[in-house]
Amino acid sequence: MRPMAALRTVARREWAPLLSTVRGALARSRLRAAPMTPAAVGLTALLQAVQNQPWGFRPVQVLGSVRAEDPLWTALLRTPLSLFVPALDLPVWGALAQVLVVFGVAEICLGRRRTLLIAYVATLAGTLYARTGVAVGPDGLFGLPASDAQVVDTGPSAAVVGLAIYVCHAYRAWFTGTVVITAMVVEVLLRNNLAGKEHLAAIAAVLILCGFTARYDRRRQPPVRRDQDLGVGARPRSGAPPMRS
Repeated sequence: MRPMAALRTVARREWAPLLSTVRGALARSRLRAAPMTPAAVGLTALLQAVQNQPWGFRPVQVLGSVRAEDPLWTALLRTPLSLFVPALDLPVWGALAQVLVVFGVAEICLGRRRTLLIAYVATLAGTLYARTGVAVGPDGLFGLPASDAQVVDTGPSAAVVGLAIYVCHAYRAWFTGTVVITAMVVEVLLRNNLAGKEHLAAIAAVLILCGFTARYDRRRQPPVRRDQDLGVGARPRSGAPPMRS
């Protein structure tokens, strides 16, 4: 029982603040706690359905598929929609579940604007890495073969990974964040594909953003008096904004 008790203590320390925030928001507002997330799930499902139709594949590719061979301005214009275009070679239900859970938790814990910002930072980091890696070539450090220029970017997965890392940082779920990063590194070691490397680029960009956010919040935080009772509550930490009523 002692190992189980220790495991429960670790799990409580790792997840209690985050779960308390999510549970409290859902109890108060239900689906209104994360109104953007159902829209994101619905848009992802719609684009998946359309791109699998004979008449819909080309429009989705033109509007929302990004490749390293595309002109930069074209890639930037397509990036907002590319976030919701799932990969054709992967089960769409996995992508929908990831968007529902990770986007929902992030929207509740971080707010809508910060969730979108982090999602697009992660997606754009992967896109820019692919272009740079192809330009460097396979012989350079972090380079990519020329054939990767024709591979479509990751869709929602880079944003999901980036949001997961940021939420773990905001709630100090260090073990969970380490597990996510380790899983992405193992993916690259086993499969060595463009998507896995873009995930690592997204993680690197979000970690840099976490560092800037933590530094900014430390500067904004007023000094705490020694006789002040800090208490222990399930509230956002390390850069997560307070919950809105």
